[in-house]
Amino acid sequence: MERRIIANIKSLGIDMIKRAGSGHPGIVLGAAPIIATLYKDHLVINPDNPNWLNRDRFIMSAGHGSALLYSTLFMSGYNLSLDDLQNFRGLNSKTPGHPEYGITPGVDCSTGPLGQGFANAVGMAIAEKKLKAMNSIFNYRVYCLCGDGDMMEGISHEAASLAGTLRLNNLIVIYDSNHVSLDGSTDLTFSENVVDRFISYDWNVEFVKNGDDTKSINKAIDRAKKATRPTIIVVNTVIGSGSLLEGSNEVHGKILTDDDIEQLKRKLDISTQPFYVDDDALSVMKKQISDRSLEKYNRWTKEFNNLLSVDTELNKFVSNQEKINLLNYDFKFSNDLNEGTRITNQKVMNYIGNNLMSFIGGSADLSSSTKTYLTDGGVFSSSNYKGKNIYFGVREHAMGAIANGLALSGFRPFVSTFLVFADYLKPAMRMSALMNLPVSYIFSHDSITVGQDGPTHQPIEQLTMLRTIPNFDVYRPCDAKELVGSWNTILNKNNPNALILTRGNVPLLQNSKMHEVEKGAYIIRKEQGRLYSIIIATGSEVNIAVKIADEIYEQYNIDIRVISMPNMDLFLKQSQEYKDSLLPKGYRNIVIEAGNSALWYRFVYNENYLITIDDFGVSATTTDVLKHMNFDYDSIKERVIKLLK
Repeated sequence: MERRIIANIKSLGIDMIKRAGSGHPGIVLGAAPIIATLYKDHLVINPDNPNWLNRDRFIMSAGHGSALLYSTLFMSGYNLSLDDLQNFRGLNSKTPGHPEYGITPGVDCSTGPLGQGFANAVGMAIAEKKLKAMNSIFNYRVYCLCGDGDMMEGISHEAASLAGTLRLNNLIVIYDSNHVSLDGSTDLTFSENVVDRFISYDWNVEFVKNGDDTKSINKAIDRAKKATRPTIIVVNTVIGSGSLLEGSNEVHGKILTDDDIEQLKRKLDISTQPFYVDDDALSVMKKQISDRSLEKYNRWTKEFNNLLSVDTELNKFVSNQEKINLLNYDFKFSNDLNEGTRITNQKVMNYIGNNLMSFIGGSADLSSSTKTYLTDGGVFSSSNYKGKNIYFGVREHAMGAIANGLALSGFRPFVSTFLVFADYLKPAMRMSALMNLPVSYIFSHDSITVGQDGPTHQPIEQLTMLRTIPNFDVYRPCDAKELVGSWNTILNKNNPNALILTRGNVPLLQNSKMHEVEKGAYIIRKEQGRLYSIIIATGSEVNIAVKIADEIYEQYNIDIRVISMPNMDLFLKQSQEYKDSLLPKGYRNIVIEAGNSALWYRFVYNENYLITIDDFGVSATTTDVLKHMNFDYDSIKERVIKLLK
């Protein structure tokens, strides 16, 4: 019966790829015994409730194996029909080309970019440890299937190193080691000893010599469950096993011919009819999952519901109903406040951390600079899983993907580093946006004013990069009040975001407004008489714009409106009436921002009205850098006056 189950998973996967005309048959045929064993004999899940909070998680980090995953989910009893399998990779299908969170029941996160899923799994394992520390009722494992490509990507190295440090023994990674990648044998690119690497990470390592030996796979998983450290199970497999192309790189992504499929199915002793389902095999697999999991599910659900009736905070957490209104809290900002928004941000974050159970995160070894440490949160470590501060180390890429894993587990995580290093996080931020996860990316040191650290640390193009990510909000507040407004907007939305903060001091502006941030932009200096021109600015440049407008009015009686635009995208989503009320037609708009000009053209007549920075900076004192880049106060004011003549 086990052989028949594996044969049907392989057969359905190959039929899906053949029908779609694209896909990856190699992993379907090579790794089917692994995934069948895992689902049939180990995962504690309820296909009728795929979002059960205490279920075991499974991440297909090798996301090109989606056909393998979907055929397994079908055989396990999830809400997938044969029609869904037949529509593999089709428009609006429940079976997209790579697994997508929220589309397919049983898919715990979107995967495809190799290595991301591995790091997501580490984040999910951290989440389980944190949940269990909050309440012992939580107790599940996180499983991840990855391949040679995942092992090569640097993000897996970063994530594995941290997982070993944190001793995440609830994490079990199964490595489909077939020694073949898309371009050929891994001998061309990958000679390291993976076993020794993971031993050095302080992982438990298991080895299965033959990927078809399900008894050995079972025993390895059983040993992994008892381990005191995270486990990687290295399973030697043959890519495209049974195909005429088995063992070659061609079978990785090449559609099998009709003749190959026919001979393969005869070897598997299964009907050659496309999308054939062995009803007995289907029934047995579903029953084995039910027999193992259903009693645990019913018992846990009853106990959990009783707990929720008395634990209000936990109830809010699991129902995503944790809410605070920062606009109603008095942070006691003095009128003469003059400090970097990164400093103010720590005060705001500590208030959030003390009031939201779901708020957890850390930095890439920069919390002392980005000021994101939660004072009362404690440190999350192998000896204290209750902590809310995660020391990610200098591992920016993994940090973002781990945060995605936390968000997929119900948390509202934050991560932080310098803005110039946002590029290290880009793939993870893109996945945050694709999955619509409430991850906050906090970037400090937001401009060339970092001075003597030089151009390697002076962000230029990063703001533009962040703003071009769909479904991703970018906030650049001008002062403490806009910062509070930014956080209040963030906490009342559920999509990912970036918060851009200054190192240098900024004053509390008289007319800045917390509640206007949700609109993306507002008038921070209104003209006193006849409107002559409009300046749009963000962040620390807003104060400069207001001062310039005031001085020009006093000196030349030319009245300038100043618009603070902490979030460009939110402003662009406002009604046309609101946009026209801020930026009426017929007036010259000037933009002032210490960053790339690319996205600002839509607001101005021509490039002359963009007072921005499109070149790399230099290493010098802040004063000298600003002067050299023509971005000191006097230079900006002079340019504004010339534009008004």
